Amino acid sequence: MTLNHYIDKLNKLDFKDMYNSDFLLTWEKTRDELDAVFTVADALRHLRENNISTRIFDSGLGISLFRDNSTRTRFSYASACNMLGLEVQDLDEGKSQIAHGETVRETANMVSFMADIIGIRDDMYIGKGNTYMREVSEAVQQGNKDGILEQRPTLVNLQCDIDHPTQSMADMLHIINHFGGVENLKGKKIAMTWAYSPSYGKPLSVPQGIIGLMTRMGMEVVLAHPEGYEVMSEVEEIALKNAEESGGSFTRTNSMAEAFENADIVYPKSWAPFTAMEKRTELYGKGDFEGIKALEKELLAQNANHKDWECTEELMETTKDGSALYMHCLPADISGVSCEQGEVAASVFDRYRIPLYKEASYKPYVIAAMIFLSKVKNPQAMLMSLENRGHERILG
Repeated sequence: MTLNHYIDKLNKLDFKDMYNSDFLLTWEKTRDELDAVFTVADALRHLRENNISTRIFDSGLGISLFRDNSTRTRFSYASACNMLGLEVQDLDEGKSQIAHGETVRETANMVSFMADIIGIRDDMYIGKGNTYMREVSEAVQQGNKDGILEQRPTLVNLQCDIDHPTQSMADMLHIINHFGGVENLKGKKIAMTWAYSPSYGKPLSVPQGIIGLMTRMGMEVVLAHPEGYEVMSEVEEIALKNAEESGGSFTRTNSMAEAFENADIVYPKSWAPFTAMEKRTELYGKGDFEGIKALEKELLAQNANHKDWECTEELMETTKDGSALYMHCLPADISGVSCEQGEVAASVFDRYRIPLYKEASYKPYVIAAMIFLSKVKNPQAMLMSLENRGHERILG
């Protein structure tokens, strides 16, 4: 591919509303806007692979706030900011005035004087994470309007209680490239299935992000889980609406075997029941840490009833031609490796290890594309300028 290939694709899309906008939920974006992210991500990768610098900023900060542990997303965000010329500064709430009662509005403005991007991960408590992100967004928007901030920082959702857009978009770009284009995805079956884990409390945002995005592409999306492991009903309604509009389908089943049958893509991943996450949020709000411990024991026992929900070689053989694309957001609970019994058999994981790493490699470019489209008024012209300027990333 040449850069002109990506420019031509962008010229056919309407994404002007992405300029100076946040990226919080994939279903808030149009299909053209999603396609613009995929296209810019591929264009940035093309430039980097050809040793062309993609720095569009001479200075500036990318603020990161991680309220949950992270490896891939944390480093992907840092890589994306650096790739565009921004320096990353982590907001450690324990070392800031937030610990002393500083308001969201004040913190958001105080960290944003030179900030172009704010990336937040807040995924642990139902009804909290996405709401907090919107509070920060409103605060910096008002700060810019009041003349306090020279620019309005863009907010990027690095995972919340509802969605994990950088993950699902990276997953989608992996699928697009694997199957040779978004036009080849219609009718492809993807099984988003629960899988057993010996740990408790994994967020709902990955399965919700997958069903909320893949149904936009005309795919046959199947959500599978044991009874009692439901996701947010609001997101299921979004998936049904998306499928109807795209000509795809969204179905639910309590059988992992049924979901895997003739699937083109499988995504076995553990998550906590929505009702349990609601209860944990309530207990956390009351400061009832003994109640949280009791809930954890209860959920671990509940998980243990479903150890047969494992991605095995036998299940993989039932997929399309016995060779479905296996996906995971990582880290996976690998049976006999990272745990005694988990989400996936060691032989399956090892066989798909390289595709899994490739899947993860799309995330820095997806995040960079989200930033790029928010900060650059004419992305096509900027991409051409980068190529024409021809600054080498690695000096020869």
